[in-house]
Amino acid sequence: MEEEEDDDVDQDNPALLKAQRPFAQILSSSTHASKGSALASDVHSPSPATFKFKGVDEVRSLLLLANGEDNTHIFSTAFLKGMEEAKKFLPTNCELTTTGAQDQPKEKSGSGREDRSDEVEADASRTNGSVGARACEVFDFDQMCSSMDNETGSSSKKGRKSKARVIDLHTLLIHCARATTDDRRRAGELLMEIQLHASPAGDGTQRLAYWFAEGLEARLAGTGSQVYGTITAKATSAVVHSEAYQAFISTCCFRNVSILFANRAILNAAAGRSRLHIVDYGFCYGFQWSELLRSLAARDGGSPEVRITHIDLPQPGLHPGRHMEEVGGRLTDIARELGVPFKYRAILAQWQTVCAEDLDLEEDEVLAVNDLYNFRTLMDECVVVGSPNPRDVVLSNVCRMKPDVFVQSTVNGSYGTFFLSRFRGALFFYSAMFDMLDATMPRESELRLALERGVFGWVALNAVAYEGEDRVERGETFRHWQVRNQRAGLRQLPLDKETVKMARDMVKNEYHKDFVIDEDQQWVDHRWLLQGWKGRALYAHSTRAAGGAAGSQV
Repeated sequence: MEEEEDDDVDQDNPALLKAQRPFAQILSSSTHASKGSALASDVHSPSPATFKFKGVDEVRSLLLLANGEDNTHIFSTAFLKGMEEAKKFLPTNCELTTTGAQDQPKEKSGSGREDRSDEVEADASRTNGSVGARACEVFDFDQMCSSMDNETGSSSKKGRKSKARVIDLHTLLIHCARATTDDRRRAGELLMEIQLHASPAGDGTQRLAYWFAEGLEARLAGTGSQVYGTITAKATSAVVHSEAYQAFISTCCFRNVSILFANRAILNAAAGRSRLHIVDYGFCYGFQWSELLRSLAARDGGSPEVRITHIDLPQPGLHPGRHMEEVGGRLTDIARELGVPFKYRAILAQWQTVCAEDLDLEEDEVLAVNDLYNFRTLMDECVVVGSPNPRDVVLSNVCRMKPDVFVQSTVNGSYGTFFLSRFRGALFFYSAMFDMLDATMPRESELRLALERGVFGWVALNAVAYEGEDRVERGETFRHWQVRNQRAGLRQLPLDKETVKMARDMVKNEYHKDFVIDEDQQWVDHRWLLQGWKGRALYAHSTRAAGGAAGSQV
């Protein structure tokens, strides 16, 4: 870089001109060497502002010349004084110094490269404090320039490499995932390196790496089901899981905003009506409906008659029927206390097999269909080939129920396709989730460990280690769901402005500043409420009704 000329410097000072003459000789001789002309001793020296140091070699030659000229003691003295000042900031094991070991010539190895054993011994002696206090007083220009070259990337490979090593676990995980498809030995080596730096009790990145490494290890060994069995066997009790869930929703806005959005949509659809029928898909604890029952009980004119049909999957060994009975019993007790007429019905079946005829629908009731992130587990085209896939079947069945409102909350993560793209999508999504947990829950929290082991860790493990029907985590972006809903004949409803405002106010006043509430307005009539972390959209919500485009006959 050229520096501006300082007007305060006397350019005609005889001492300065005399000191500049050797530098001018070097510059001029290099310019006119091809013409064979010799530079006269009385050539006027150029201004210091015209010097352009373009490389370390030029710095080296100029400094050495300055030290060798009798008339340039000004430069030598100034440089040595600056070196003395710089020594104050150097550690005692300064790498820019020479020692007796460094002065010895280095032997060449058989490969022609320098033997670095002496250098290692010198490093060890400096670390042990054996170098005297005068070690930093002798400055080696060659070593300094070599270090400068190494830092700028313009020197030979002899420059000493940095001992500090930054581990990028995200990159290692992606390389390891890629290697599982074509180089299993390399994948094993990368996995070992990842496991050295991953921890289920570390920071957010280390915890993320731990669970993804578990998935990669299970995938390499072909033991995904065994790993799942181990995690299930070590699962926390229902009481601890419930406490962990409560701690999560108290520090993270995602669930509360989801419940607010769904309940507000159902309340608006049931306004002025005397009967309400809710069809709810998937596993739940009933927290959403207890809140809705309280809101309905406080409604002007009294509460409508409420009926909830809960549809869940049969899962051998997990006893979902027993759980649904417990949820129904709790909701019945709450409704009785609030004075809300209430009925509860449980259906255990594959979701794509449940049709409108199975629900005992009645003409005078408001029908609300609710999906709180559960449709993400339905199989898609990657698993079911050549016939209608369960996702499209379920949406078509929902359309045939002719709901007054269909509330859909979905994970905005693309990890339902082929392995490498799925791995990247899952890593992208869960890196934000684990970062959020790291910012909102203490690292030493046992409830956080239980939550990560029982929910987020297992989900990441399943997305990585499983294939085919064994893989139940099949996240899809909300834009893909937009297309599926339109194809099924479900018409999107506009977002309720009051609901959006309530969600924004809740997040702003009660939660971490990095949570984000936004609206997707890519299309005027197709709007989704988005939830995210640090600008990354993680969840999406929309409301729909039957009608609009003709639904596909599935």
